[in-house]
Amino acid sequence: MAEPKEVWITGIGLLSSLGEGLDAHWEALTAKRVNVDETRLAPYVIHPIAPVSFDAQIPKKGDQRQMETWQRIGVYAAGLALDSAGVKGNQEILSRMDMIVAAGGGERDLKVDLAIMNADAQGNLPSGAINEKLMNELRPTLFLAQLSNLLAGNIAIVHGVCGTSRTFMGEEASSIDAARNAVARIGAGQSDIALVGAAHNGDRGDLLMLYEFGEFSLKGPYAPVWARKDKPGFALGSVGAFLVMESREHAEARGAKPYAKLTKVVADLARRKEPGAVTKSLQAMWPQLGATDDETAVITGATGAEPATAEERAFLGEHPGLAVRATGTTFGHTIEAQFPLGLALAALSISRGALYPANDPTGFEVEKAGPPTQIVVMGAGHWQGEGMALVEAVK
Repeated sequence: MAEPKEVWITGIGLLSSLGEGLDAHWEALTAKRVNVDETRLAPYVIHPIAPVSFDAQIPKKGDQRQMETWQRIGVYAAGLALDSAGVKGNQEILSRMDMIVAAGGGERDLKVDLAIMNADAQGNLPSGAINEKLMNELRPTLFLAQLSNLLAGNIAIVHGVCGTSRTFMGEEASSIDAARNAVARIGAGQSDIALVGAAHNGDRGDLLMLYEFGEFSLKGPYAPVWARKDKPGFALGSVGAFLVMESREHAEARGAKPYAKLTKVVADLARRKEPGAVTKSLQAMWPQLGATDDETAVITGATGAEPATAEERAFLGEHPGLAVRATGTTFGHTIEAQFPLGLALAALSISRGALYPANDPTGFEVEKAGPPTQIVVMGAGHWQGEGMALVEAVK
């Protein structure tokens, strides 16, 4: 059997609460800057998207109007990734570029949801009334606006990415599978180049309502991920994270330079009702990557919600030599965008020759001298799904 083709990351697009683009993110990370809002949806903490003019990547106002905010964030970040890879506007490449997206279900009509719940709480919701309200009070376009594949569709419309298209659903696990699918296809020679990523808008009262039913949401004041043991929860974040991945041969043929290579992606699904299941899942995946503790750093999407975060920390405690960074501290928890965000930060760190500094008052995240050559991106969802990826410097 032939060796799998090497997968290079040649483009990175980032839009978040810290700003847009790689230079802005690197400056903010090195300055340990965090953008949180503790008042707009108090008592809950969110990381809102930084001020941005969507016109720069979505020039037609008509296109913008028919997108929800999370879609605009994603389409914008996808454009940044195409720019970064040097393929923006290259119709020959875009016409055959595959697209693999992780997406949620869209934004709910919070006013209708609240009216139904208030009526039920007051005993004013007779049998059949829910169906009547949903049929009569939801705006006609709401269902269409919730279709997850609209993110990929809008990227195709705005940026002309017209190869095959795949959209994965399933919160954090969806983006792990998106990356795993891309690596498998490129490695097997079934694809030369792909746009892979996700987007999330954390400034949404409807999401806070849903997650608070499970007691997942962080209430103010804000604290870094590892300092939430006595008050667990995640702060929803706003991120668009897209990457251009391509085979080494394809990149070299067009003269593209890599940020890093994505060597392997593995995934698992632990039985979360069993204590310690997340720890066991991570223990099983780690040897599959071939990483070495002495040479490796970890960028984790640890959420701050329990018990998943404590079980993930237990695994990391078994590898005391690792330099760990939790994206949830700086960016918040970005659900579908969690894993591509970690991949983007890993590739950016390798390309800059340094792991960005720790922002952790507990001392759990240690510094590491020298340029990183291997970074493991790790994600464990707040309720199901775990994954790991190995990002390495190109030799």
